[in-house]
Amino acid sequence: MPLLENRFEDGFVATTLDQAIDWARASSLWPMTFGLACCAIEMMAVGGPRYDIDRFGAGAFRATPRQADLMIVAGTVNLKMAERVRRLYDLMPDPKFVIAMGACTCGGGPYYKYGYNVVKGVDLVVPVDVYVPGCPPRPEALLEGLMRVQDKVRTMRTLRKEKIEDELVPVRTGHPALPAEVATLDAANAFKLATKEAAKPAKA
Repeated sequence: MPLLENRFEDGFVATTLDQAIDWARASSLWPMTFGLACCAIEMMAVGGPRYDIDRFGAGAFRATPRQADLMIVAGTVNLKMAERVRRLYDLMPDPKFVIAMGACTCGGGPYYKYGYNVVKGVDLVVPVDVYVPGCPPRPEALLEGLMRVQDKVRTMRTLRKEKIEDELVPVRTGHPALPAEVATLDAANAFKLATKEAAKPAKA
């Protein structure tokens, strides 16, 4: 930038207030202490000295949603738990972000076909910003997802109102396509009865 060259002292930084706010937010994400199943063990490993999530400014896991701005949904979301997940999400202050960690969280995982009590994707419950697939995903994958959240934070516009054209907004297009055996209520009931009959022990 030749217009600004040699006009300021060494170490002087020129920026906009939006960029400064985004830098502060991206460098101080506070995840919520929240784990549902086996993926939570990998999330705990990220906080350890080997992977050291503190390098990214996200090591302050908060025990209350009112002090957190990042929800890492780590593990299987049951239908009974979905209401609680949504309630915790609603308690978080804006702006807030969600990482779906693990195959079960992203789309039902191994419970997709027969897990009638498992939500087929947490994006049916809360809006998801970054998906981290795997069963379970390694800690490096979660750190990659955290960096993608930071990339999104750096493009936010708090003071200026213009729309960013390349901003990705996740939108749920509809319900997941269920297998034919459980696509309708009658078919699901018949499938459940047939499964129960098949599971009965054989008489000696």
